[in-house]
Amino acid sequence: MSHVYVARAREVAARMVGGELMILSARDSKLFSLNETATMIWEGADGVTPLSEIVDQRICGGFEVDREVALRDAEEVVEGLAQHGILKVSNLPIEGAP
Repeated sequence: MSHVYVARAREVAARMVGGELMILSARDSKLFSLNETATMIWEGADGVTPLSEIVDQRICGGFEVDREVALRDAEEVVEGLAQHGILKVSNLPIEGAP
């Protein structure tokens, strides 16, 4: 999944609350609290930056972590958030992403 693009879904409400990113999904009315790493992925999910680049720049650049481990963990986070309609995933850049 490392050669994919991710974008924030438009059908969510996201706010920083006490240092945590809280996201409400309109799809299933569930509330999600993202940890620091998941927040970095969310913030980088612009639809035109590949997930691998988000990991390299934001996660590996900010933490002492093996790139392959960070990428594998990021893929799991993206899959979970995509299943809840919070992120969109594509093999091509996503037009009109926020």
